[in-house]
Amino acid sequence: MMPPLVLLQTAALPALTQPAIVGVALAYFVVVAAIGVWATRRTRSAADFFVAGQGIGLWPLAIAAMAATLSGFAFIGGPGLVYTLGLGGVFLVLPASLTNTLGAWVLAKRMRLLAEVRPMITVPDAIGARFQSRAAQGLSAVAMLIAIVGYMATNVLALGLVIDAIFGIGLTPAIWVGTAITLAYSVSGGILAGIYTDLFQGALMALASVLVFVYALGAGGGVEAMSRAILSADPSWLGPFGKLPPIAALSFFFVFGIGALGQPHVVHKFYMLRDPRRLRWYPLIMTCALTVALLLYFGVGFAMRALVAAGQMPPLARADDATPVFLLQRTPVLLAALVFSGVSAAIMSTVNSFMSIGAAALTHDLPVAFGRTVANELRWGRIWTVVLSIVAALVAQASGTLVAFLGIFGWGLFASTLVPALAIGLNWTGATRAGAVASISFGLVTTLVLETLGYLKVFSLPTGVTVSGLALVGSLLVFLSVSWFTRASAAATLAPDIRLVMEV
Repeated sequence: MMPPLVLLQTAALPALTQPAIVGVALAYFVVVAAIGVWATRRTRSAADFFVAGQGIGLWPLAIAAMAATLSGFAFIGGPGLVYTLGLGGVFLVLPASLTNTLGAWVLAKRMRLLAEVRPMITVPDAIGARFQSRAAQGLSAVAMLIAIVGYMATNVLALGLVIDAIFGIGLTPAIWVGTAITLAYSVSGGILAGIYTDLFQGALMALASVLVFVYALGAGGGVEAMSRAILSADPSWLGPFGKLPPIAALSFFFVFGIGALGQPHVVHKFYMLRDPRRLRWYPLIMTCALTVALLLYFGVGFAMRALVAAGQMPPLARADDATPVFLLQRTPVLLAALVFSGVSAAIMSTVNSFMSIGAAALTHDLPVAFGRTVANELRWGRIWTVVLSIVAALVAQASGTLVAFLGIFGWGLFASTLVPALAIGLNWTGATRAGAVASISFGLVTTLVLETLGYLKVFSLPTGVTVSGLALVGSLLVFLSVSWFTRASAAATLAPDIRLVMEV
């Protein structure tokens, strides 16, 4: 889900090759294979492959969205972040309830109703229909594809690290094994396989998170004892912003609160809901699911910092060792096995989502942008899924810093190019085609240039100011200002059926 996922992806995890952990991981892969076979038998059209035939219930949809949102970050990178930054690390997940409510209010209902009046299967479809613009649809698809390759590579590398830690087969073989497993159920069962794998994985995450949180509280002697230990050693850790500068903490809150509305692997799932009238329950279900799953995120980081502060454990050599060290030393081995299977599951669910939306962009959105159609979208969707997966696996074998950069770049690019045209555009009749094209272009160029300059160490923003936050604010301002200057064209930009959806 988030840039700090790179904590997991730049170094190998401790060896986890214990029989119980290997056995549980193998059992998990068997379940995934069974789900893939089941979904394959129910995938007969492009609509089935890309949007599950719009037949998913609210509970599976919410749990799948939760699973795709968190990825492996909540299990490995997140606790390491909390261990390092203290309460500042919580500002990345604090906006979860805000985002879920906004997502339901400003996106979910309208996107689902759009799919009733138009044949929608992708996020750029919604942008193209709203602004009657093939250029806006094509530009958003290009931006998504650039981000998807980097984001997929980031997650594939993370999956390879976990598989290597469990089975000890080496990183390169582990990357290709993880890619092959995910690809096997994605290319056959499409997003339907992904949704029900997410459902299984989300339940696994929730159970593991609750159990680990209980062990974390027990290991540290409770919240009060852990707080006293940390306060005596490092009071700033428990400060309002932890180790982060206030502007950085608030920037995280803004970017992950508003920017999450442009993450296509989550937003795309709104098309799949069977009954849009039940969306009023989505924020509650999604927020509760995320809260439960994030207990491990905070609990392990908090407990490990307290144990180190109390002298009961030596300082960690690397922050991202927090979860593996705690699980292997402070919990039963079967629980550790459940968590590491959950990590694999979480990463695979996110990769599957990106495979689907990337293949849809290549099969559907780009041809539409050029005024063409693909004769067999189901077949070509499967072909492009394979191609994207191979490219991502090849990129994942590049240096850790490069892949980390691509992951950060991907998140910011999704936010700055999709949020204005999608989240505001579907709720403001005054938005114009020129505003959408300008904001998408601005977000694409700004994010690409500033992130690249930062990666090459040519230029950096002031401490606490993030490229993703700056690009998102700039893109929003461009969208609003250009729409205002071209407001005379607003009526011509909005088709009658789209206006009706926006007014419901």
